[in-house]
This record gives sequence, C-alpha cells and structure tokens, in this order.
Amino acid sequence: MSSPASSLSATSLTFAWPDGTPVLDGLDISFGPGRTGLVGANGSGKSTLLKLLSGALVPTGGTVRVSGEVGLLPQNVTLDTALRVDDALGIAAKRAALHAIEAGDAAEEHFETLDEDWDVEERALVTLGELGLGHIGLDRTVGEVSGGESVLLRLAALLLRRPDVLLLDEPTNNLDLYARRRLHAAVASWPGVLVVVSHDRELLDLVDQIADLRAGEVAWYGGNYSAYEEALAVEQEAAERTVRAAEADVRKQRRELTDAHMKLARRKRYGQKMSDSKREPKIVMGARKRAAQESAGKHRIMHEERLAEARERLDEAVEAVRDDDEIRVDLPYTAVPPGRQVLTLEKLKTVHGPGVPGLLDLRGPERIALVGRNGAGKTTLLRTIAGELPPVAGLAEAHVPLRFLPQRLDVLDDGATVAENVARFAPGATPNRVRARLARFLFRGKRADQLAGTLSGGERFRAALAALLLAEPAPQLLLLDEPTNNLDMASVRQLTSALESYEGALIVAGHDLPFLDSIGITRWLLVADGELRDAAREEIG
Repeated sequence: MSSPASSLSATSLTFAWPDGTPVLDGLDISFGPGRTGLVGANGSGKSTLLKLLSGALVPTGGTVRVSGEVGLLPQNVTLDTALRVDDALGIAAKRAALHAIEAGDAAEEHFETLDEDWDVEERALVTLGELGLGHIGLDRTVGEVSGGESVLLRLAALLLRRPDVLLLDEPTNNLDLYARRRLHAAVASWPGVLVVVSHDRELLDLVDQIADLRAGEVAWYGGNYSAYEEALAVEQEAAERTVRAAEADVRKQRRELTDAHMKLARRKRYGQKMSDSKREPKIVMGARKRAAQESAGKHRIMHEERLAEARERLDEAVEAVRDDDEIRVDLPYTAVPPGRQVLTLEKLKTVHGPGVPGLLDLRGPERIALVGRNGAGKTTLLRTIAGELPPVAGLAEAHVPLRFLPQRLDVLDDGATVAENVARFAPGATPNRVRARLARFLFRGKRADQLAGTLSGGERFRAALAALLLAEPAPQLLLLDEPTNNLDMASVRQLTSALESYEGALIVAGHDLPFLDSIGITRWLLVADGELRDAAREEIG
C-alpha cells in the first residue's frame, strides 16, 4: 500500500475546454499522506482537477508530479455488463494463470502472468467482503449487480491495485445507506494519500483536512468538514465586519470630498468678491488666487484618492464574503391543513417495485423519508404515485395537486431559458411575476435568461425546483428522488432553505441522512423485502 513518502502535486496547472472556456489558471496545489476533502461550488473545477491529477485529462499548461501510482474513481462509473467480476477487478488473467498452475500446467507464461501474486484470489474475495460484496463472487457478470454495487466493484478494483494515491469523485452518489457505510469504512482506514470530492457530509467528516477550491484558488483548513464550517463561519463574520467598516469609511471619504468641493467653491466666491472690490493690488490678488486654487486642488485630489482607496478596500472586503445566498420564498398556496387527506396507497402492487399490503394514508403536511437498499423500488414507487407508471394492482391516489422531481431533472426544456421553463408551469403568471419569483430562487436579471441546457448541476436543480414550486396550481404534495445527488454543499443548503418555505406534504427518497434530518422528516418509510412499512429513525442508521 502507499508509502509515507507518497505525494501528489501540481505547479502552474492550467486548463481550458476546447472552446476556450477557462477552468483553472496557474493553480499550485499539493497533497501529502492523509485524507483530504476537496470542496467548492458546482462548476468550480473539482472533477476536472481530479482528472488532471490522475492523467485522465491533459493540462493546457503546468505540470503534475506524483510519487507512485494514482487511482481515480470517476463520478460516473460505467462498466461493461458482459464483464465477469474478476475481469472488472483486473485479476482475470492472474486468476486463470493461478488455476492453470494448480491444475498442473507448469508453463513459464503462467508464472510470468501471476508474478508471484499467489494470494490474488484470496485478496480479491477479502476486498469484496470488506465492501459488502462477498455474496457476488468472482464468476458472475457485472450485469448481475446493482448500480450501487458496480460503484463498489470499481472501488474494489482500485483497492486491489494498491495505488499510492486514491482520488474519489462523488463516490457515494447512488449508493444506499448500507453501501455508504462500507465506503465510509474503506475511506476511514485508507493509509496513504486520498483526495475525495463529495457532498456527503458524513464522508467529509472522516477527512483530515479540507481544500476549498474557489475562483481558481485553494484555501486550506485543518480538520474535517464540521471544523471547516466552524472556521468558515468565523471568517465570514470577520469579513462582514470588514465590509461594514469599509462601507462606513467610503461614506466618510465621500462626505469629506463633498466638504472639499464646498470649501473650494467658497474660496472661489471669496476670491472673486475680493477681485471685484479691488481691495488689494492685482498682483497680490493673483498670487493669493493661484495659491488658494493650488491648495484647494491638492486638498480635492487627496480626498479623491482617499475615496478611491476606500472603495478599493470595500471591493476587496466584499470579495471575501461568500455569495452562497439562501433561497427565501413564500409559498403560502402550498399549505396543507393538519389532518387533510393527501395520499392513499391501498393494496398496491407496482411494476418491479414494492407493494403496500394494507392501507397507507398520508395526511396533512407530513414529511416522509423513503429509504431502502438500491434496487428496492423507491423510484418505481414515486413514479407510480406521480402517475407516470400504472399500478399492477391496488390504488395509488393523490387528493391534492402534486409534482415529481426525478433524479434526471428532465422536467426542464434545455432549449428554453430558465424564465421560459418556469412560465410553462405557471401559464397564468405575467413575465414580471415570473422574474420576481425567480429572483428569490437566485436567478436574478440575466441569469433568468440562461438556457437550461447551459446550467451547472446545482443551477439546473434550482431551476427545476423553482419550476415545480412556482407551478399553478401550487403543489401540495412534492415528490423528490435523490435530490442531493451531484449538489455541492451550498446547493444543499439552498435546497434546505427552499423546503423550509414549502408548507405542503413531502416525500423524499434518499440516502443522505444528515440532509433528511435537516428538513424535519416526521415519518420514515422503509422499502424492504418487496414491501413498504413504517420504521423508526433508529432503524435507519
């Protein structure tokens, strides 16, 4: 495994996309032994940086240096479904050579292929077992495992390679709670250099330091994500105090400059009065006038310079304050009275999904978390409730207006602007009303005119959420499927603040327990063994 001397660094790292869009410009960064959480807003370049460090992308400029081998787990894991598990792990050839030798074939090529890795099969099975994949064995095909298991399978392949540096890009996306626990344990026990990009707060609380990528530069914070948030809060409080002081200084310099102009005007009027009255010789009055103008000019220039400097200090202070605005919007028409019947599921059977053997009623503004293993059928159940899939048997009836936000965020028309997309859901609203409401979702001015297809992941989610929450009629039941996937921490906070304003009933399918706890879940429903049942929070993990 990684040696204590393992490291990864980049000097003057520069990268731009083929169309010229810059991502990084002259970045210097270095990672030593230990676990680092790489955080930053959507679109800041985190995934691109990991690809550059791993060699998956070639930088436009600068150099990358690594002592040892680098392994990258990309954000979107795709494996050939026809591959056998041992092939996906990269050990198929060694395993075949081992079996040939054990069968009595002493050909030299088998020994060369095995390269004295006699315990390769045993190590592979142990690694699979540590990640909760012991049941799949080495002879099955990738097509027989779930999406979450394929992510862990790709991680197992990396662990078997024993790279000196491990890079993980959103590794918990689409993992259920049980798979997340396995991945968390693997990260916690990693002995070498590890860099992880994630929105999973529990995972980021396992790291030793945080690297915050912002505006093409990196700020370092010791400790885990919770410590980073505390340090950031102190920084932001100090930055806001500096802004207030700088604003006061600008006001003071502006007043003094105005006073200087008034004094100059008074001196001009006095000089003119003396000249008109001819109380002093012309040569004396001329010298006095020139001296007064020179003095007043210097005085004015001094105050103008001070005002410019004060404005510059204010600009610097404002830049230090983060623009991680929260969504603040009133949604009174989404309110559901306590006790009002919202949803009825009775003797329900879904297509390839869970069933409800008896009666399940949702009443009033309940907030329900829908949890369960990957492949248990949570998305199928939500699509059935939303009316996208017909039930095989039984009843799924909503008694109030509902909206469904799927993982794919395909409720938006990529060829239309943000404002146009929202207007489609609220055809009775005037353009001014649409824009005023969108501003509360942080799409102000020209941002509302961006094409949906050009939005970052976090912006796209925010636009889709705005379209649903501002729809007419207002949704009194909102269905969200894995809403925090691919969202940065600022976007998760924005989602949380938006849901605080939402007064209707809510069903959220997800595995992000800190997020679910933060939005005030009142009821937990567990999908297990093909059925939906109530569960206690303690059961979930």
